[in-house]
Amino acid sequence: MTEANGSAEGNAHMGDHKGHGAKARAIPLATKGLAGEDVVIATREDEPASSLPDTGRALALVDFTPPSVTAGERFLRMAYRLGLSGHALTAPFRKPLRPRLLATAVNPLPGDRAAGAALRAGHFLVHGLKLPIAQIDFAGAGRLAPPVERIVHGFHWLADLEAAGTPEQVCPAAERVLSAWLAANPAPPAKPGKGGAAWTVGHTGTRLLNWLVHAPLLMSGPDKDLRQQTLQLISDTARWLDKHVSRGEDGLAVVAGWCGIVAAGLLLPEGRARQLYGEAGLIAALGEMLGDDGGCMARSPLAQMEALGLLVRLVACYRACRLDPPSALESIMALMVPPLLALTHGDGALGSWQGGWSVAASDVSALVAATGVRARPLRQVRQWGYQRVSAGKSLLQFDAAPPPLARHARHGCASTLAFELSHAGQRVIVNCGGAASAGGLMPVRLEQGLRATAAHSTLVLDDANSTAVLINGGLGAGVTEVEIDRRTLEGERGGSAGRTWGATRLEASHDGYAARYGLTHRRILILRDDGTELRGEDLLVPTSRKGKRGMVGFAIRFHLGPGVEVGLSEDKQGVGMALPDGSYWQFRSGSGEISIEESIWADGLGRPVPVQQLVIQGKVSRGGGNFAWLLKKMG
Repeated sequence: MTEANGSAEGNAHMGDHKGHGAKARAIPLATKGLAGEDVVIATREDEPASSLPDTGRALALVDFTPPSVTAGERFLRMAYRLGLSGHALTAPFRKPLRPRLLATAVNPLPGDRAAGAALRAGHFLVHGLKLPIAQIDFAGAGRLAPPVERIVHGFHWLADLEAAGTPEQVCPAAERVLSAWLAANPAPPAKPGKGGAAWTVGHTGTRLLNWLVHAPLLMSGPDKDLRQQTLQLISDTARWLDKHVSRGEDGLAVVAGWCGIVAAGLLLPEGRARQLYGEAGLIAALGEMLGDDGGCMARSPLAQMEALGLLVRLVACYRACRLDPPSALESIMALMVPPLLALTHGDGALGSWQGGWSVAASDVSALVAATGVRARPLRQVRQWGYQRVSAGKSLLQFDAAPPPLARHARHGCASTLAFELSHAGQRVIVNCGGAASAGGLMPVRLEQGLRATAAHSTLVLDDANSTAVLINGGLGAGVTEVEIDRRTLEGERGGSAGRTWGATRLEASHDGYAARYGLTHRRILILRDDGTELRGEDLLVPTSRKGKRGMVGFAIRFHLGPGVEVGLSEDKQGVGMALPDGSYWQFRSGSGEISIEESIWADGLGRPVPVQQLVIQGKVSRGGGNFAWLLKKMG
C-alpha cells in the first residue's frame, strides 16, 4: 500500500477492494473551502495522544500463516486432511472412545437477559418480536426470517438463557428447545443445504461452537438419553464440518465452520489431528475474510462483531483445556478491534452501516473487553473504507469506499458517500439501518428498501441506487471506484474577532451513476475542529466534456436521529433542529427548498423507530450542478 504523506492524510484511490494487495494513490484536489477561503494544509492526528498502541501503523505485522508445528504434527495434519480419522491416527489398535467432553468452557460473552426470560416463558425474542417455541419449524421446511434462523439454528439463544437465571432454573427450557431441535434434525444431511437452513456451514459451525461452550447448560439435566444423543450429534456434526467446511456461503460462514472444527478438536477425545487441521484452515480463512486494515470484506460492523464473537468463544475453549491459543489468533483479534471501534459514536453504540443497526454500547464494550484488546479506533483507512473524524464533542462517519463485492455481502447496501454525525452522544444525522434485523419487529418487506441509497444520508439520482440492490443480500453493478482525499485545514475566519479555526476536509467521488447518467457524484465535507459546524457540498460532474443533454431528478437526503424535533423556516431553505439533549442546530440549504418527510431508524435492538428526514430535491442538467448546505450548532 502507498500512502500520502505530509499535507494530505489517507489519500486513496479505491477500486476492487479484495484481498491484501489493493493499490492506493494520491490525487490532487483544490485547496479551497466551500466559501472560497484560502486555506493552509497542515497535519493533525484525529485522536488524542494515548498510551494505547498506534494500530494504524502496525497493520503489516500480522501474518496469516498457520501455527508452527513439528514434523510429526505436520504429518498428522496432512493425514487428517486426506481423510484419516483422529482415532486411526492417535490410537489405531484401540476401540474408539465414546463421545464425551474433555473440559468445560466458560462462556465469555453475556447474553440478553430479556430474551432468556422470554425463552423460559416459552418464546423466542428476536429484535422485539415474540415467537412461540411450539410454532417454530425446526426442520427448516418452512423458511424462517434470517435473524430468526440465526438465533434458532445457530443456538445463540443459549447465552441468553444462561443470563436469565441459575442452571437449575434455565436447564428445563434449554432441554425443551434442544429436544425439539434434535427431533427435527436427528443427523447431518449428505451435504450443506440439504437439511434446510439448519445445515448451512455458517449455522452449523456456530451451533457446534455454542454447543461446546454451553455444554453444561445442555447436558446437566436428568435425561441421560438426551445427553448421549447430544454428544453423538456433536461428534457427527464435527465430522460433517470436516468434509464440508470449504462450501460455506461466504467468508464469515467458512470462519464459523473452522471455529467449530477447532473447538471440537480441543474438547472431544482423540482430537489433536482435527485441532491441527482446523487451526491451519481457520487462519487461512481469516486471511481471506479480512482486508489489510482488519475490517471484514463485507464492510459490515455486524459481521465484524460476529467474527470477533466466534474467536472469543474459541479462545474460551483453549482456556478450558489450559492451552494458549495460537499467537496468530490473538494478533488477528488485535487487528479487528480498531475498525469496529471506528464505527462507534460518542455514546459507544455503532453507526448504521451495511444492514446493521445502532448496536448498544454495552454489547460492543462487552465484546471488546472479552477480546482483551486495548486499542484506539482505526485511523489509517484501507479496505474498511469508513473515514472517521473526531472534532470536539462531534463524531463524523463517512462511507468512502465501494460497497462490498457480491460474494462478501450478506445485507449489502448502496451507501457510498453517505455519512452519520453525532454530537455528545446524540445522533444528529443517521442512516436508516436495520436490513439485517428485518424479520423481527422490522418488517421483512422493508429489507430491500433499507439497503437502498435513499435509506442513507447521501445524494440519489432519479430514485436509482448508486449500486444495484439484489435479492438475498447481494449487490450488482454500480460503484466500482471511489477517490478520497482527506486533509486538515487551517485558515482565518472573517469578522471583528479575527479568530482562527481549523477543520478536517473530506472530498470523495464515486462512479455509480456514470454509466446511466454520465455524471460522477462528488461530495465535500468540512467539519470544524470544535465540532459545531459541518459544511457540505454535493457536486455532479459530467464524465465527458460534452456531457449528456436533458435533465435528471435528484434528491439529497439527511435522515435525522431519534427524538430530533424540526421546524421549517418561512423561506423553506432552513430548518431548526431541537435535539433531546436540549441543544439547538440549524440546517441551511444554498441550493433550493427543503422538505421534511417521514423516515425510519433501527434502534439498538434492531427495532423500527419513526424519525424524520430533510430532503433537498429537484431537477439538474446532465451538464452537472452543485448543491451546498450547512449544519451548525447554535449558542
